[in-house]
Amino acid sequence: GGWLLLQNCHLGLEFLNELMDTITTKESVSKDFRTWITTEAHPEFPINLLQSSVKFTNEPPQGVKAGLKRTYSAVTQDLLEVSKMPQWKPLLYAVAFLHTTVQERRKFGPLGWNIPYEFNQADFAASVQFVQNHLNDVDNKHGVNWSCVRYMLGEVQYGGRVTDDLDKALLNTYARVWFGEHMFSEKFCFYKGYVIPKGNTVEDYLQYIEQLPVIDTPEVFGLHPNADITYQTNLANETFSTIVSIQPKDSSTRGGETREAVVQRLADEMLEKLPPDYNPHEVKAQLQKMGAIQPINIFLRQEIDRMQLVISRVRTTLTDLKLAIDGTIIMSEELQDALDNIYDARIPKLWFRISWESTTLGFWFTELLERNQQFSSWLQDGRPNQFWMTGFFNPQGFLTAMRQETTRMNLAKGWELDSVVLYSEVTKMMKEDVVGPPPADIGGVYIHGLFLEGAGWDRRNSKLIESAPKVLFTSLPVVHVYA
Repeated sequence: GGWLLLQNCHLGLEFLNELMDTITTKESVSKDFRTWITTEAHPEFPINLLQSSVKFTNEPPQGVKAGLKRTYSAVTQDLLEVSKMPQWKPLLYAVAFLHTTVQERRKFGPLGWNIPYEFNQADFAASVQFVQNHLNDVDNKHGVNWSCVRYMLGEVQYGGRVTDDLDKALLNTYARVWFGEHMFSEKFCFYKGYVIPKGNTVEDYLQYIEQLPVIDTPEVFGLHPNADITYQTNLANETFSTIVSIQPKDSSTRGGETREAVVQRLADEMLEKLPPDYNPHEVKAQLQKMGAIQPINIFLRQEIDRMQLVISRVRTTLTDLKLAIDGTIIMSEELQDALDNIYDARIPKLWFRISWESTTLGFWFTELLERNQQFSSWLQDGRPNQFWMTGFFNPQGFLTAMRQETTRMNLAKGWELDSVVLYSEVTKMMKEDVVGPPPADIGGVYIHGLFLEGAGWDRRNSKLIESAPKVLFTSLPVVHVYA
């Protein structure tokens, strides 16, 4: 009739099957017996144990209002009155606001934090304890040591988890802007409408928190309003992806057409459009004509090798999938994954591992054809006047090859690769306007296909400007990159 507590079970998955057998094969179990298991989500957690359990998850609350409400629900009146210093209550609220902010920024993904850190209640408790101890040691003549408070919050209590330099700079900025003598002035606010309330009881603070907005603008956390578009888009994609993945797999749709028939038709269409394989002898001969040891041509060879791998993998998968649908060969786990993903217009895992990211299978396949077109026309017709840089597997390698080429051209002037740096100049040309390569005296390459995120481009004055409202990406004109 007792309770059994097993913690961190993702570290002992083998034992869980044994546990399941023990519980299910026992002839008599007390009605008061309970097994409580704590675990991280893990793909190999025994599914039968999961299905026969009651699941309990503890998620951080969404939004400033919910976060502060949760924090202040756990604050006691004794804690609120633990210090007689006038700075104590405002500082306690400011630390709670900082705690909510660092957690809330996680939902914005890489825009919020470069690395998503697991900030938790222990960080808040340690910060509050530090502030309390610090105020106990303060004498009225010298006042609060703000550089110490900022350092402890930005570098130690919350900053102790942070490993990225830019994330550390962000935390220190919050500490600098929100913590100081200025926080006790009437004009101080975290953001318009978000101030430090005055109150003597926990109830006073909860009443103020209750009237805060349910949905916060990203500007409260110091982000651009467009950050919300990214968050909402990712949330919608995640929801749709989950809905699609749990749909029944054996129903016929589209007026009686089965999943298999739909996938077979799509496989036929893709096989028909798929480019032919590259002939290694022809590739070698063409590269010899163009100068096989030139860095840019070595780069082209590497890109073609990778493209060939993608083309042959796609061809093999589609051919095998058709045979498996017909019953000629056994449907393997990888082919089943390909069937499900192609039906749902997603990229099969087999292809994704060796290729590039894309929102849907249609866009991915179109990009395959366009990428291949750039390589094959470059191979057949010689070096193009401009390059679609985002169509390369290794764009960094392309820029390195261009640096090497420029260095070799200037060997007589004593140029060395280590001292050659890249320069980029945004031209006023769009890709349709390019009629020749860059000027011979400067060299370099014209590239297109680059986008700005979170900023606009003024073509007339050639400078960055604020992004238009609700516009996330801006296409750049052709860029001249030289070394």
